Amino acid sequence: MAIRIFSKEDQASGNFNFGEIKEKKPIGFFQDGGRLKPYSNLFYWAHAWTPDKKSTIGLHPHQGFEICSFVLKGKINHFDTKQNKWIPLSEGDVQIIRSGNGISHAEEIDDKSEIFQIWFDPDLSKSLQKEASYDDYNSNDFKVIELDDKTKKIIKGDGSPMEMDSENIFINEYNFKDGNHTLEINSGFIHSFFVIEGDLKYQKNNLDKGTFFIVDNEDELIFTSSGNAKIFEIISPINPSYQTYSQLR
Repeated sequence: MAIRIFSKEDQASGNFNFGEIKEKKPIGFFQDGGRLKPYSNLFYWAHAWTPDKKSTIGLHPHQGFEICSFVLKGKINHFDTKQNKWIPLSEGDVQIIRSGNGISHAEEIDDKSEIFQIWFDPDLSKSLQKEASYDDYNSNDFKVIELDDKTKKIIKGDGSPMEMDSENIFINEYNFKDGNHTLEINSGFIHSFFVIEGDLKYQKNNLDKGTFFIVDNEDELIFTSSGNAKIFEIISPINPSYQTYSQLR
């Protein structure tokens, strides 16, 4: 299987507070109706933004999963019952909640701001026995590699301070110069991509802003970029060593 492409129209839609916060979900909940369901140890992936004004998602509980928020634009404020205070996060910052045996949190997304919230699936037989924990990472904490044709920011992986219980997760953000590019695809892993800005062309497929696509069982991905393309990548195992929540349902 070379590449599976999910346009914005293929993704589930959602909103909070009567549309003050809007969402597209490349990987939605089972009831959301999008084409793509959980796979690997990726359970949920939402792209959320505020078109006009700041809005708050009220206090709500989590257990087991690792809940990660990546600030793409603007600012958010985060509250959880472990820290018991509001904490600001800005563009490029990352937060992780290892929700363990239980934690509640709330989020305020500033006006004209944009985030990913992604749920990773650790071994629930272990994570549900742990105390919840939480970390913030500043954008400057992550290693940036400058190459001739692109910039690679390593969010989770070699040299990154980010710690996760979910198995074999690597997270990168790329900024591509216009032109032809090749990315290595790792054997035994699924590479999940989201086009944040710009456009890609893969064979006869145009992958514009908001497109989500998955690559596995290939050696490399060859494409052309334009419009100062910015791409978010998560690399995860095709077959985690433990049963995931979607397999246990």
